[in-house]
Amino acid sequence: MEKENILIEQIKQKFGDKVELKIQRNKRVIAKTNKDTIEQLLLYEKEKLGYIHLAHISCVDWIEDNKFELVYITWSPKDKINILNKIYINRDNPVAPNIDYIWRQANTYEREIREMFGIEFDGLVGEREFILEDWKDIPPMRKDFDTLSYVKRTYFTRPGREDAQDVRETIANRTGEEIPEFAKKYTR
Repeated sequence: MEKENILIEQIKQKFGDKVELKIQRNKRVIAKTNKDTIEQLLLYEKEKLGYIHLAHISCVDWIEDNKFELVYITWSPKDKINILNKIYINRDNPVAPNIDYIWRQANTYEREIREMFGIEFDGLVGEREFILEDWKDIPPMRKDFDTLSYVKRTYFTRPGREDAQDVRETIANRTGEEIPEFAKKYTR
């Protein structure tokens, strides 16, 4: 893991204790920082270290800690190492820096995260409605979103859905298979 150790030393020299670093496994490094440092870290990775590919931005809802975790996954085609750059933001005021000027495709990830988790990205340009049409509820990927209640409210009582069946019921009727006991509570 020589390349991983060299990478860690390069980031430590530039950012000191502003970034917590560790090797998770072969070809994977974790870099934890804060939202005030993430832009500079990502720019440094891209422009100075050759991590030219933003593979993904993901979000985790740590409701019990009142935080969201944003993970920016960068990759170097030369080193063939992924860096998982992590920041935590407060769930009560979820605002993160916009990085689509570093990688244009970040705009798509940020718009999706904004819609699905309710996180705002400073200066993000793009329609508010991205995937969900006419959405009036809390963002659906938050842990406090009640999916079962939403489904019952939306799909089983809407006019024109009087004959709606649970997917399990449809398959069971077609194949003659029994619905598993654990799944029966989800059928009407």
